[in-house]
Amino acid sequence: MVLDTVMVTLHVLVGALWVGSVVFVAGAILPAAAEGALDAAPLEAIADRLVYLSRGASVVMFLTGGHLAGTRYTVETLTASGRGHLVLAMLALWLVLTALVEIGRSRLVDGLQEKRVRTPVAESATFFRAAAVVGILLLVDAGLLASGLALY
Repeated sequence: MVLDTVMVTLHVLVGALWVGSVVFVAGAILPAAAEGALDAAPLEAIADRLVYLSRGASVVMFLTGGHLAGTRYTVETLTASGRGHLVLAMLALWLVLTALVEIGRSRLVDGLQEKRVRTPVAESATFFRAAAVVGILLLVDAGLLASGLALY
């Protein structure tokens, strides 16, 4: 029981931190950089920190989510219930979020290394915006699971 509580708490906190970071980069950092408020070096440092956070969060989410799914669901309940479908949707969204952050960072840093800012921001912004939307969907999914609104 204590282990499950720790796993749920860690899962939710890390997920919220991860999504919040992605939304902040997409909604505040990239627009500021596009307006010329950030140079290439600090923007690259922010992108690197975001991707390291994303990778770490992915590992934590995999471990904690795996524990929770393994102790609360069977293959049948994952595939044949509303709650199970939400868990599987969360897994898919988690993979998409991870990929979008990686792709966005790669597109951004490639241009930043040439000491350009506006073009790399423009080329990566769509990926970060999509990642922010996916992250918000993850939080909505988590809210539905926590509320118990999903039917068994």
